[in-house]
Amino acid sequence: MTDNIFNCELPDESGYFGEYGGSFIPPELQEIMNEVTKAYEDIREDSEFREELAELYKHYVGRPSPIFHAKNLSKKYGAPLYLKREDLNHTGAHKINHCLGEALLAKKMGKKRLIAETGAGQHGVALATAAALVGLECDIHMGEVDIAKEYPNVVRMKILGANVVPVTHGRKTLKEAVDSAFGAYLADPHTQLFGIGSVVGPHPYPRMVRDFQSIVGAEAKEQFLEMTGKLPDNLVACVGGGSNAMGLFTAFLKDENVAMHGVEPAGRDINVLGEHAASITHGKPGVMHGFKSYMLQDENGEPAPVYSVASGLDYPSVGPQHSYLKDLGRVNYAYINDKEAIDAFFELSRLEGIIPAIESSHALAYACKLAKDNNSGTILINLSGRGDKDIDFVVENYGSNYGI
Repeated sequence: MTDNIFNCELPDESGYFGEYGGSFIPPELQEIMNEVTKAYEDIREDSEFREELAELYKHYVGRPSPIFHAKNLSKKYGAPLYLKREDLNHTGAHKINHCLGEALLAKKMGKKRLIAETGAGQHGVALATAAALVGLECDIHMGEVDIAKEYPNVVRMKILGANVVPVTHGRKTLKEAVDSAFGAYLADPHTQLFGIGSVVGPHPYPRMVRDFQSIVGAEAKEQFLEMTGKLPDNLVACVGGGSNAMGLFTAFLKDENVAMHGVEPAGRDINVLGEHAASITHGKPGVMHGFKSYMLQDENGEPAPVYSVASGLDYPSVGPQHSYLKDLGRVNYAYINDKEAIDAFFELSRLEGIIPAIESSHALAYACKLAKDNNSGTILINLSGRGDKDIDFVVENYGSNYGI
């Protein structure tokens, strides 16, 4: 299965998906990034690396993750709804898929430390886990707002031996965590590898993270055919940076009869800048964090403030391949607001006994809307993470509305 995840045609040699992507970084850092690109190109062709990664996916992560037919939810909404259970992976989300790849790459490059940002904490936990496994130090930058909101994951990172670096400037959420991690990486790019947590950043990260995550769709395609005898009519995944969505979508991009839906966070108000994080819906092309993509911008063209109830989705840009797919019309990008996401969080918990991450709940909410269309057909949702990390926050802020 891992042989299939390194065979994608895009981006080009400069890291562009159409007009999006590239590498907008200082020349001295570009030299380091060229080394990362070369090292990644080498391991992609290395059968020993592929075998080691496949072994870890199977015996450490627990892959393949199953597909579950959510019959109770399907009955309620009138269409067959299926869940790709990435929440069952070791560490509780899809993030471990690329974190293991990044950790193995860092080890082979002779790096001593992994450094990264995290919002919801799932990437931080996964990278701390991978660092512990391969024997690397690990620094995770996390906004103070998210530290308070996702404290169970902060504890997990510390137990795993990671150094959690609080970010205290700006809105103290994901964008600022990326700023902080980039600054620390620039200070010492020689002994550290930046383990970027999504399909964002300068080339080769959008490609590299996409490749590692595409195991999700490669498995799902085979599993769904075995379960139903055909491909799903619809794929649905939440989109912040967009790694879980690209993980599911990649294997199906050439299957024209499979519709794809990326679901952005509409937050408190989709029409008010600063109250949502729907970068594709309301953004325009811009450059931040070393890459060009759709970006929410203020009146000066700088990254705008963003908000989402889901800490893993509140980012003012999006992976460049998503922007390319938006322009092509290959993927339909929609949005779900906070209330709809929290409703879906409780609904899946109480109808199917599965507590989802708030990020994944955005995809669930949209899929249920889609299911109400009598002609929608089968729907496969990427359940990208489990909701253990969100329980305290949800109960404190919404519990009384749901009888808790």
